[in-house]
Amino acid sequence: MNQEETRQMTRRELHKRMLLGAAGMALSGRVPARAEPALPKATAKSVIQIWMWGGPPHTDTFDPKPDAGYDYCGTLNKAIDTNVPGVQVGQLLPKLAQHADKYSIIRGMTHNNNGHETAAYMVQTGHKPGDRLVYPSIGAIVSRFKGYDGGYTSLLPPYVVLTQAQGRFDEAGFLGPRYKPFATGGDPNASRFAVEGVVSGNITETRQKSRRELMHSVDSLKRALPEHPAAARLGTLEEKAYELILGDTGKIFDLSTEDNALRQRYGRNTFGQSCLMARRLVEAGVPFVTINYGGWDTHKEHFQAMRTKLPQMDAAMATLLEDLQTRGLLDSTIVWWSGEFGRTPKVAWEAPWNGGRHHFGRCFSAVLAGGGFKGGRVVGASDETGENVAERPVYPPDLLGSICERMGIDPDSALPNPRGLDLKVMASSEEFGEDGGRLKELV
Repeated sequence: MNQEETRQMTRRELHKRMLLGAAGMALSGRVPARAEPALPKATAKSVIQIWMWGGPPHTDTFDPKPDAGYDYCGTLNKAIDTNVPGVQVGQLLPKLAQHADKYSIIRGMTHNNNGHETAAYMVQTGHKPGDRLVYPSIGAIVSRFKGYDGGYTSLLPPYVVLTQAQGRFDEAGFLGPRYKPFATGGDPNASRFAVEGVVSGNITETRQKSRRELMHSVDSLKRALPEHPAAARLGTLEEKAYELILGDTGKIFDLSTEDNALRQRYGRNTFGQSCLMARRLVEAGVPFVTINYGGWDTHKEHFQAMRTKLPQMDAAMATLLEDLQTRGLLDSTIVWWSGEFGRTPKVAWEAPWNGGRHHFGRCFSAVLAGGGFKGGRVVGASDETGENVAERPVYPPDLLGSICERMGIDPDSALPNPRGLDLKVMASSEEFGEDGGRLKELV
């Protein structure tokens, strides 16, 4: 499903997907039976994935190189100390610098691929493309093992994307559409967050109730067959649908109930309010939430864009970490920040780029916090210009496999698939390169 199709999803289609899922009426019934994986002990209940769509610049964020010179640093040529001795971040992240004890930085991320689609696929699935297989993203894997098939009973989908689907690959892969994310659409910073299929920006709650009463008044089938099992089932589905529209479940999307000062701290912009919405969703028990944060494909005029986007990211992400900790949720919630790759450390000053950074999969950064991961650590290192991994490479299956372990999903176990193939949840590090491995340093 592409972004435009997602935006056009009707209320009926959304309710059908969620309610059929809750009732267990989806593809999993057609998957060949096989033994369930032996699950490791879980330390996390939810994941908030901050997906930096387009590829964030590692040298301007969590791996600064202030001594590399103008051709590498441009106008962002300073690093600032954090509250962890010896750890520095980029100069436009002063708020996150004060919370470095809550997160750890992985500076040796690598897969050596510079294509958006293939790089995103690897970082999201932990597998290389090929073999005529489309593996599921980690969000779909969590949806499979911790969602409907793992005892999840909420009417909220177990895998939610704020606000638009990523669109670079099929997130559910061969697991099928039951495990695709629900993309909310809308803008959580708007006066009313119009979640597609749940909240209509043009229809008041009073009008929704009136419509339901009118529907009941003309429902001759239900009056004629009040005891029929099919009518009873339809009535149950209707109750669940209206619980999403008018009940307490749907009110989770109503950010107007939040303290205004807290909303300001997150930032009154789409990303800031998406971070606040993500906190509300994991607080309600949703296992996997992705914030699809676009605008990082900065081939042109990179530094102008960073002076707008990085302060927004800094305020929202720092507030999210603090808010989760204050509410006692950080220990059970993994916060994962990453894009599909980094940006070229050497700046493209020439026309038409005028100070741009291009795609760079050879060396980039990721951040992990909460959910059983230690904070205040740095894993791996890049060289003096940020162009190569100098210590401890970390490959996509190392990162994702470590997240799976914290969620109680064995990354080395069998992954159910319609063809009954012998597939694992995550690939091995050896398929990507040498000297990798799970993030034992952080657990």
